[in-house]
Formats: sequence, structure tokens, C-alpha cells
Amino acid sequence: MSARPLCFSKTERSELCRRLRDVGMIGGVWIYFAALILVPLGWLLKEAFKDGLRAFWVGLTTPVALHSFYLTVIVVGITCLVNTVSGILIAYVLVRHRFRGRNFLDALVELPFSISPVVAGYMVLIMYAPKFKWLGPMFDKLGIKIVFALPAMVIATMFVTVPFVIRQVGPVLAEIGIEEEEAAKTLGASSWLTFRRITLPSIKWGVLYGFTLTLARGLGEFGMVLVVSGNILKMTQTVTLHVHQTFTDYEYTAAYAASIVLASVSFVILIVSDLIQRRGGLQHARQH
Repeated sequence: MSARPLCFSKTERSELCRRLRDVGMIGGVWIYFAALILVPLGWLLKEAFKDGLRAFWVGLTTPVALHSFYLTVIVVGITCLVNTVSGILIAYVLVRHRFRGRNFLDALVELPFSISPVVAGYMVLIMYAPKFKWLGPMFDKLGIKIVFALPAMVIATMFVTVPFVIRQVGPVLAEIGIEEEEAAKTLGASSWLTFRRITLPSIKWGVLYGFTLTLARGLGEFGMVLVVSGNILKMTQTVTLHVHQTFTDYEYTAAYAASIVLASVSFVILIVSDLIQRRGGLQHARQH
């Protein structure tokens, strides 16, 4: 007696094709990220600890490495503070006011996304270097050093991170509208009290998310900071510049160790950013 051939109905075939398509797409995504991120990260971990935990620790605790971490905290801390405050103000102006040149100003916010950090670094040099006839000679006469010093590094990091808070807060401001703010002003509240009690609580998740993005981007900045800092040991060398310098000098363990710490901090920031975004989304869903 011959075996009955295996047959599928049209619905079963459609379901099987859908599942195979989904498995293929999901598998393709995993392969893509494995090749792009997971495999290089695994190789970096292997190389960082190849010579043992002691060598890893020594690479992290040299005076040059410790100073690079310290300077990175200073630069990124100032950047996050300034760009968060200014980002809220700029977003508020762009959303709540209509004025001549508004569209141009709004387009300028995106400039750091489209211009090369190296080119932007040379723009800062032209503006603040003493040998150029812009602002540099004025600061030089006052004894204030901008380029190849902390101020230029902060300016560079602020430039590359300026869009994040603005672009996270702006849509939230547009969505909440002005009804509650107008009601508060009608009841006699000042503009500052209205902003502090009404506006700021409404945009807090957008501010926090923009802050974490600014933090992550600031930690990873390399090109523009390299141009304006001079990469001077124990003076103007951030962690990314330290990684570049140690790798160039064939101090691979030190370079890999600093890279691991930087990647780990960035990963934690990524998780925090995701939690903030989810929390903000849940709060928005509850309100609506």
C-alpha cells in the first residue's frame, strides 16, 4: 500500500511561508548585527584580557589614562549641562514663537548631523586661533587660551551634541499645546512659574532622553576634539584620543582596556535611554 503524499492546505502553506519569511528576516537582522557589532565586540574583549586582568588594570590606571578619563568627565559634564539648558530654551522658542528666520534657525539645528566633525573643528580653529583675525587675537590679548585647551574642547563637544535635546523636547512641546500654560497665566502665574510648574514637568522625559543622547554622543566624540585639542598628553587628551594615541603607539592592551570601559559606559547609557523612552511613552499613553 503506497504512502499518502504529504499535503498542505492553502491556509497552511500561507502560514508556513509567513513563518519562514519571519525567521529569515529575524535571522538576517541577527547576522547583520553580529557581523557589525557582536563579533568585533567579542574580539575586543578577547584582546583586552589576552595578557591577563593585571595588564588590563595597569592599562587603565596609568597617569595618562586617568587624566583622560578625568578630562572626559569635565568636558562632557559641562556640555550636557549647557546643551540641556540651552536645548530646552531653543526648543521652546522654535515651537512657541513665530518670527522671521525661524525656518532657517530650525534648519541650523541639524547642521552637526550633516557636516564633518573635522571640518567643524577647523571652523573653530579659524574662529579662535590667535593667528587668525577673528576672535582669537582678542582672547589672546586677554590671556585666555581657547584652542588646544579645555574651552575649544567644550565648544567642539557642544557643537556635535546640540541637536539632541532640541529634537527630543520640540515635538513634546508641540504635542502638549499651550492650553495649560495659558490657563496658568490667566490665573496670575508668572512666566517662570508657569514654565517650572506646568511646562517642565510635561517635557521632563524628553529632556532626560535628550540628555542621555547628549551624554552618549559627547563621550564618543573624536574627530572635532582631535582637531581643536592638539591631543596633548595629560593636558587635552580625552578617552577617545587616548585610545587613538595608545593604539598608534602599539600599546594595544591600554587601548583595548580604555575602549572596553568606554563601550561599557555607552551600553549602560543606551539601556538608561531605552528605559527613559519607555517610561515617557507609558506616561503619554496614560495621559491620553
